[in-house]
Amino acid sequence: MPRTLDQPGFTPDLFDAGCPSRAVLDMIADKWSILVLSAVHHGAHRNGELLRRIGGISQKALTRTLRDLEANGLVQRTDHHEVPPRVDYALTATGRSLFPVLNALCDWALEHADIVPSAAGGPSMTSS
Repeated sequence: MPRTLDQPGFTPDLFDAGCPSRAVLDMIADKWSILVLSAVHHGAHRNGELLRRIGGISQKALTRTLRDLEANGLVQRTDHHEVPPRVDYALTATGRSLFPVLNALCDWALEHADIVPSAAGGPSMTSS
């Protein structure tokens, strides 16, 4: 059973398998979570917009990711109760507080995309 932060004497430790921070890291380390959070950073987006914006994501993966991010308080789902149905997604205050970290990670990935795969023996983005 995972420990909680409100237990007396509990000190968070990323290296402890029972630390609740592990679940947080699992969620935000997912590539789809990072991309969805980055896509909704600049304002609310509808499901179809996100599907077009995030190359390679399936509808199933997008739906699962949005539900997980909403359940964990990073994304807010707004149903406008209109016909035709209109639902959009935006970052919560917690999601906005995470964005600078994700943005730095995405910037780093873009800057090093041609180095890291070749260093690991994979194809380089710059090779022909």
